[in-house]
Amino acid sequence: MVLNAGDTAWILAATALVMLMTPGVGFFYGGLVRRKNVIAMIALSFIVFAVISVMWVLFGYTLAFGPDIGGFIGGLSFLGLSGVGLEPSGTSTIPSLLFMVFQLVFATVTVAILTSVFAERVKVSSFIIFAILWATIVYCPLAHWVWGGGWSAQMGALDFAGGTVVHISSGFSALALTLIVGKRIGFGKDTMEPGNIPMSLLGAAMLWFGWFGFNAGSALAANGLAANAFVVTNTAAAAGAIAWMCASWYHGRPSSLGVVSGAIAGLVAITPASGYVDAMAAIVIGAVAGLLCYSMMLLRIRKGIDESLDCWSIHGMGGVWGAIATGIFATAAVNGYTGLLAGNVNQFTIQVIATVASIAYAFVMTLVIAKIVDATLGLRVREEEEYVGLDISQHGEHV
Repeated sequence: MVLNAGDTAWILAATALVMLMTPGVGFFYGGLVRRKNVIAMIALSFIVFAVISVMWVLFGYTLAFGPDIGGFIGGLSFLGLSGVGLEPSGTSTIPSLLFMVFQLVFATVTVAILTSVFAERVKVSSFIIFAILWATIVYCPLAHWVWGGGWSAQMGALDFAGGTVVHISSGFSALALTLIVGKRIGFGKDTMEPGNIPMSLLGAAMLWFGWFGFNAGSALAANGLAANAFVVTNTAAAAGAIAWMCASWYHGRPSSLGVVSGAIAGLVAITPASGYVDAMAAIVIGAVAGLLCYSMMLLRIRKGIDESLDCWSIHGMGGVWGAIATGIFATAAVNGYTGLLAGNVNQFTIQVIATVASIAYAFVMTLVIAKIVDATLGLRVREEEEYVGLDISQHGEHV
């Protein structure tokens, strides 16, 4: 294919939008932790962006998008970006190098989302090793399954922008990590109120803004499909915000954090479906996501699980609903694919299989990686370091 200047310009902009989501995660999470851990929480997202950027260039990209090996992983043809040049490849109309960096920012934000469970109690050094291993062993294979020509794509599973690759992987990995990392000291006894709610609201705004690049950019062209993804992304976010707000209002007061959490739930759920459903379906997908993720957060609290910042309840469960909803609401009018409502039971079944496989793989492999890192390096900081806060103990800084 010939390089298209309009498509290239749009994906350059979309890449910058998605890049903004990684510090957006940092600000969102940073406002939710106690004041003594704000800097440490934000810093994790910046560390993620630096570490995963280099890892992706060296070998991550080729593992995800290299020539298929057994439907599981990519080969090493693109090691160190060998052969990834300035011209389009295959049916693409953008430079291969641009596609690489667009996928790079997806990888960084996924690992940043996973920092939720490390809040306030994990060593930076151990986190860096874990992040590299997790991106290599969990993220890259999942990306290859769906977008790199792996078994999931060969089966016909639909995931437009990362329901399984990004959100199910990070959400259920976070749940697995809670079994290894354990609860924060004083969890369930001490008050652990958010240290800076306005900061979290700012982070959520950055995420909502960046998500337009995340979903609409996944069309990989400046076309009608990108426009549809843009519209349904915003619609689902709004529906999720309203649904969570109403649910929390019913149980008390409509908190600002509830509104933005509902928006993120809607954004998560529409991510895999954004290239296959219309605006009416997006309202349903977003609203159900808001109610579902709110319910899962309450369940986590009742069970006493210290998955600190609700990566599992929002990204994990929102991703599950979004992946399955894609198999329900996909309409031929958008991208030629149909779902359960159009009588395509097979697509729905495929979505369920891909979802269950992604959950199982991410959960089990994360348990293994975390156990190895904990046994060799130790994941948690010392008790006295946790008491004083990670800003001081890990970075020697304070707000």
